[in-house]
Amino acid sequence: MSPTYSFIEQLKLFMHNPILLSCIFSWLGAQFIKAAIKLIYGKIHSIGELFEVMVWRTGGMPSSHSALVTSLCVTIAFRHGLHSDLFIFSLCFFLVVIRDAFGVRRSSGIQARKINEIGNDLREKGILESYKPLKEVDGHTPMEVICGCLLGFFVGLSFSLLK
Repeated sequence: MSPTYSFIEQLKLFMHNPILLSCIFSWLGAQFIKAAIKLIYGKIHSIGELFEVMVWRTGGMPSSHSALVTSLCVTIAFRHGLHSDLFIFSLCFFLVVIRDAFGVRRSSGIQARKINEIGNDLREKGILESYKPLKEVDGHTPMEVICGCLLGFFVGLSFSLLK
């Protein structure tokens, strides 16, 4: 029978969970690196834009989605074993997210960009009265996904070694 914990004790255990912490740190780390790269290349022009890149904006180097799911998978593998149901679940989740980062989101963004070009051309030629552009979702290049996975692997490995 498992011990009974108070709500505060459960909250402390939750906040100190190495799996949760590895996910948070890998995501934050990827977002920080992404913001630093954009700052170096002069692509951030305001504090608001910096905050948006750090917290919300997707796409770019490295992939924070890839970092998060990789650290999740690695930490679960080390803590619960490759044979565990939890690891199998996290591996399937990893595969779905990585496939989405490589293909679906990237191709959707490319398609939206082309549709916007066509819509703008038709509007300029007077064929369309107005055109409301589609949101162009940034997907990831293979290198962005690989770098995110490497970051997530090392963050997950470091949190797996915590006792």
